[in-house]
Amino acid sequence: MSGDGVIVARDLTKRFRRRVARPSRLLRRLGRRRGSDDGTAAPSEWLVAVDSVSLEVRPGEVLGLLGPNGAGKSTLIRMLSTLVEPSSGRAAICGHDVLEAPAAARGCLGVVMAGERHLYWKLTGRENLHYFATLYRVPARAIPGRVEAVLDRLGLTARADELVERYSTGMRQRLSLARALLHDPPALLLDEPTLGLDPQAARTLRELVLELKAEGRAILLTTHYMEEADFLCDRVAIIDHGRIVACDTPSALKRRLAAHRLFRLEVAGLGHDLERLRARLGDLRLASAQEDQEASVTRLTLAFPDGRRDVADILDAVFAEGLHLLGFSVKEPTLEDVFIAMTGRALRD
Repeated sequence: MSGDGVIVARDLTKRFRRRVARPSRLLRRLGRRRGSDDGTAAPSEWLVAVDSVSLEVRPGEVLGLLGPNGAGKSTLIRMLSTLVEPSSGRAAICGHDVLEAPAAARGCLGVVMAGERHLYWKLTGRENLHYFATLYRVPARAIPGRVEAVLDRLGLTARADELVERYSTGMRQRLSLARALLHDPPALLLDEPTLGLDPQAARTLRELVLELKAEGRAILLTTHYMEEADFLCDRVAIIDHGRIVACDTPSALKRRLAAHRLFRLEVAGLGHDLERLRARLGDLRLASAQEDQEASVTRLTLAFPDGRRDVADILDAVFAEGLHLLGFSVKEPTLEDVFIAMTGRALRD
């Protein structure tokens, strides 16, 4: 597969056959008596979970994958990690096709899946890592050193000999990441690694992701947290109904919504002629105007649908009308604004 990406997908598609519930035996007997279809055939339909997705993650890059629940994120991760076979299209890890050479692809890949049941809770943290190092075919002589190294890096050495069932959620997530790093993979698939963590544990994991990126690893990360994606990701791909609807840097995606900037003003006095201000700016859209009778303040929220106006234009117009400015702020578009504009719904819908 061409390209210099460590993680590559080309027109990757996954369809599932969704079976419709078969009528009960009683209903089938009633149907036969009435001369209708006997209901013996179980109808089915296709559910397209991932639809012709193409992406590429280069060394030293974090690509964020954002999408509402059911958009296809986890299915895509499972195809790239060789757990689910694609219906069509191709994918490769470090040049190894996930269908033609799955073992070689897995050898270049570390995976952290959402949820907690990817570890053995009745084993200690150290025992889990020794077991998985064997599965990853780490040479026997190298296993003790590898295990100690990842335990130390993830801050788990002091609790390494405790059963995993006694670990907190944050410790289990760190242990999952330690497991993914045992064979020193150049590519990482992180499926919601900070889900359910407290702020301190989530911050620790985000710092680790940035360290791994600085080491030159290619990281594909799914998340439900907009701030996390903005902070960690070099590029963000928004997926909805199984398709990539946008892919760019967070700043470039937000620039697409430059027209959605909101300007908030507070001016002294009440009952000012807003029509004169609107006429002076021409393309101004007055989003709201609120008067505070007690404070004798008018609060205005302004928006420009074409994005051509800037702060200087607004201030010039306000001063030209003789208004006394008390306060001013600008609300820039966020990544969540971009997401909602692209998908038409909130992230957790």
